[in-house]
Amino acid sequence: MKNPRTYGTPPYTVAVIHGGPGVSGEMAPVAREISRSYGVSEPLQTERTLTGQVTELKNVLAGQGNLPVILIGHSWGAMLSFIVTAKNPAMVKKLILVSSGVFDDSYAAGIMSTRLDRLSHKDTIVIDTLVTKLNDPTSRDKNRIFAEFGKLIGKADSCDPLFHTSEDIEYNYDIHTKVWAEAQALRKSGALIALGTLIYCPVVAIHGDYDPHPADGVKNPLSRVIKNFRFILLKKCGHRPWLERSARAGFYEIINEELD
Repeated sequence: MKNPRTYGTPPYTVAVIHGGPGVSGEMAPVAREISRSYGVSEPLQTERTLTGQVTELKNVLAGQGNLPVILIGHSWGAMLSFIVTAKNPAMVKKLILVSSGVFDDSYAAGIMSTRLDRLSHKDTIVIDTLVTKLNDPTSRDKNRIFAEFGKLIGKADSCDPLFHTSEDIEYNYDIHTKVWAEAQALRKSGALIALGTLIYCPVVAIHGDYDPHPADGVKNPLSRVIKNFRFILLKKCGHRPWLERSARAGFYEIINEELD
């Protein structure tokens, strides 16, 4: 994939940051929608370390020359955008966190169990099989297995999803395992949330009430460390608001208001 992908006409004053880690291209539908009114870039995270992804995103944003930008990060991309903003405050005009991962380890324990409880018995058996294959060092084509796993997890993460295709997405299991392990360690140590004290731009968190990542795990920690912080809870909304039947319109209305 081209990196970054761009949408609309320059200057590219908005950047959308995908999650995963290792799920490049997931934010393409959001970028396309926003580009009706704004120039949008979609940096893709290709590095295999947390430090590498932070540096990569910083360099991509700086290379476009449209600073400061508005960052819209989804899931892991929200956490990565949070880190990049803390380390490079002059680069970011506003930070919008969409369905972010939690910032305190105590909120993370029940996420997977919530997901599994929402799936059928047949789907949970498939999940177990896929996890076994991913953990097997002799397994081949782990990117494909990771993609299958991600689609089932996406099913559990959704409240009332609209039909969509995933042709824009590339899955990379190696990136996922290496970067996420470092991110979890950073969160567990307390160093992740401590970075919030270095963020001075406005921060808005948008979260679905059906998202298995607890809303309080984003709202409570961030409200303690960021002065200019607002939290918006979307009803009947899972982990990807732009794909939710009931929440999609409201989600884009909020985004457009925050970009004005």
